[in-house]
Amino acid sequence: MNADTTQFSNIAELLVEQSPDGIVFADKAGIIRVWNIAAERIFGFTASDALGANLNIIIPERLRDTHWRGFERAIAERATKYAGQALPTRAVRSDGTYLYAELSFAIVLDAKSDVLGALAHARDITERFEKERVDRKRLRELEKILACKA
Repeated sequence: MNADTTQFSNIAELLVEQSPDGIVFADKAGIIRVWNIAAERIFGFTASDALGANLNIIIPERLRDTHWRGFERAIAERATKYAGQALPTRAVRSDGTYLYAELSFAIVLDAKSDVLGALAHARDITERFEKERVDRKRLRELEKILACKA
């Protein structure tokens, strides 16, 4: 092995670990197999808490049925209808509090094109989401005031 090969032999691991976004990979059964440092920061679960656990640890109970229907469909179809999109959703932190997370998804295939599982990149957008909610409410109030004056 030359120096370049040695230097880059574990680059995939380094990219996952040092990604600024939370990276979560779950196998076809929804069991978490990859959980990076950013995911720890966002959701509060350590890697030892999350690895081997079901995705339900971060899915609010009221969203689970919808999530699993979509997950199973994406696994069966070998693709997600949300490819290339970032979706805002609710998630649960380790302390039981809720956050808004922006998630982007991919179905991961092996060299034979068999499904290995699902990948998600996550960002905590709680602060931005709450600010935008306040802004939308204020805009509605101002529109009502203007409509009354017209």
